[in-house]
Amino acid sequence: MDINQLEQEVLFLPEEVRAQLAHKLLLSLDVPSQNEIEEDWLIEAGRRSKELDRGTVKAIPAEDVRRKAQALLR
Repeated sequence: MDINQLEQEVLFLPEEVRAQLAHKLLLSLDVPSQNEIEEDWLIEAGRRSKELDRGTVKAIPAEDVRRKAQALLR
């Protein structure tokens, strides 16, 4: 199926279906770059580090987290 044929078929779909499809297509274009992802992780790591330093959150050992996650999956 070529793009013109696809376009013609899509234009005859009900309005609500076209709107849902348009929304999904637009979301598919809004993918962050690798640099944006890395920057977001650095910001998040910094935020979490400050929370630990201030004592507003308590660190949980990785083994405890793993054990709890495994229990939830059972």
